[in-house]
Amino acid sequence: MVINGEDTESGTALLIAAAPAGKGCLIDATSVLPALAAVPPGILTGTTAATLVELADPTDPQTVLTRVRAAATTPGPLTLYIAGQLHLDHKQHLIHLALARSTPTTLRYTALPWHWLAGELNLRRPGTTTVVTDLVAAPDAWQKLSSEGLVLGYGIRVYGRIIPPPPRRQIAEPAYLKALATAWRSGINPPLAQLHEQAAARSASPDALFLAIGSTAVASPAASTAQDPPHPAPVPAVQAPAPLPAGTGTAEEDPLPAILAAAHAGRHGEAASLAAMWEGWALRTYGAESVQATHWLEVRADLARLAGDAARSCELWMAAADARLARQQPPDDPAVEGAVDRAHHQWQELHDPQRCLELGPPLVALRLHVPGRRPGAVEALQHRLAQLDGTLPSEARHAAP
Repeated sequence: MVINGEDTESGTALLIAAAPAGKGCLIDATSVLPALAAVPPGILTGTTAATLVELADPTDPQTVLTRVRAAATTPGPLTLYIAGQLHLDHKQHLIHLALARSTPTTLRYTALPWHWLAGELNLRRPGTTTVVTDLVAAPDAWQKLSSEGLVLGYGIRVYGRIIPPPPRRQIAEPAYLKALATAWRSGINPPLAQLHEQAAARSASPDALFLAIGSTAVASPAASTAQDPPHPAPVPAVQAPAPLPAGTGTAEEDPLPAILAAAHAGRHGEAASLAAMWEGWALRTYGAESVQATHWLEVRADLARLAGDAARSCELWMAAADARLARQQPPDDPAVEGAVDRAHHQWQELHDPQRCLELGPPLVALRLHVPGRRPGAVEALQHRLAQLDGTLPSEARHAAP
């Protein structure tokens, strides 16, 4: 369905509602389309004229990509409304949006990789794209999103919610998007950030992850805490990444306080999403080996620690150390030593022997190059690896690199 406005300023709204058929369905995604389609298209896009395109239960990821690509090339504002469910590809560990024919075993061929969507939207001018989501995450995807967030890119506004899978034999409703549509149809049309807060409060769901990422990367605390359970204990302050020095070309308002506020409130997915967005901006603006990109890599590493994801934190701290060494910082540089020490500490926090064996060899190689200031660190690392290797079945040992 396509609806065209008549005025000169025109935007585009693309509505995507998709979920697998049968037992794999976690959300009644298409049930929100009639409500959104009843809203004047200009309200959906925030422009005086608009084009509205619907994709209801698409089956082919290439078809969806073609529609997204076509919408992304339009010059005016673009708003994507996405209702559906997210899954994790176990081979490449990538998030996918499930389509009508998606199954766990055919995910890589029948679902839309999230990075495809991000890649198309990142080609647009910052500040012209908004993504509004109402998503259910399968258990493996939920674990990843809870600590790493949902990433699109710098300059893309993201509002919405992600919820864990419903109880067995139940199907979730896209209550968040329905709340938005109900407000608009009643004649209420405040700024989207304000409306997001109202919809978040009305779409109550235990453990929901609410995202409110504006183009300035300042999150909306009221919305994001709408259904977050109280954090069980105070969260320690982020220790490692120092603020960037003045004059390095960052945005006028430092986004780090908003990110830390989200992490301290237990909104780890939101904090990770914001940090990843700024890291993407730094990569595109200054390059992979820049001080700015390394700064945001280290922020993400410590946010993973705060979220309790020791494996991810270890990986990111190792990547940060490698980035500093690639910039010709010496192995005894305090920043390099600090990154390796933190990677080592997070590795020691791991309770999964298989993950320890996967991350151990690259950490040993890094430790041999950056031994640090505590005697015996390399030996202690190798000793624990040897102990772990002896406790795993032979097939598990062979699976580790």
